[in-house]
Amino acid sequence: MTAFRTLDNDDISVVISELLVATADACDPLLDGSVNEVLKALRERLGLDVVFVSEIVDGRRVFRFVDSNGRTPTLRPGDSNPVEESFCQRVVDGRLPGLIHDAMQLPPGTDVPPLPFRVGAHLSTPIVLSGGRTYGTLCCFSSASNDGLRDKDLATLKLCAQLVARKLETAAALGLEEPPADWSLEPMARYDSKVWALP
Repeated sequence: MTAFRTLDNDDISVVISELLVATADACDPLLDGSVNEVLKALRERLGLDVVFVSEIVDGRRVFRFVDSNGRTPTLRPGDSNPVEESFCQRVVDGRLPGLIHDAMQLPPGTDVPPLPFRVGAHLSTPIVLSGGRTYGTLCCFSSASNDGLRDKDLATLKLCAQLVARKLETAAALGLEEPPADWSLEPMARYDSKVWALP
């Protein structure tokens, strides 16, 4: 669904809201399709290099979905590292803000983990399940700084995180232990969108 790439940030927020409504009861339990396209479109609209969904498992951050511009460090689904070596854990527990214009310009003494590559702009939000458990994080980042990022961009990322949480809970309710390599998030029921239409 490359149509998402023609949308502006406000329209992407509308699409995410519509997917939250449309997939509340009738949805594909696997995780891909529309949400992948929305995440990719959001990354492109924000001018960032990478977007990913991570799960925190036994002290590790496991990448479950990754989309990048191909010019950044290679992150692949299934890769993992200690969660304490990540921005993700620091955002979850409040040591770092969800919106960072340039990580290299954070005040001295800020708890930033050592990284094998440069991180400039960074947007991150926890993926919180309905019972209150934090599954992991939804993050976007780039090697360059980005002063154009706004609180509304973080708000849009938070909407995406709600959508991912809903799909994870649907999968769990159907007895799927973890998302397969090819996530599927296409709504099964058709609905009329004010912004886009399913094929």
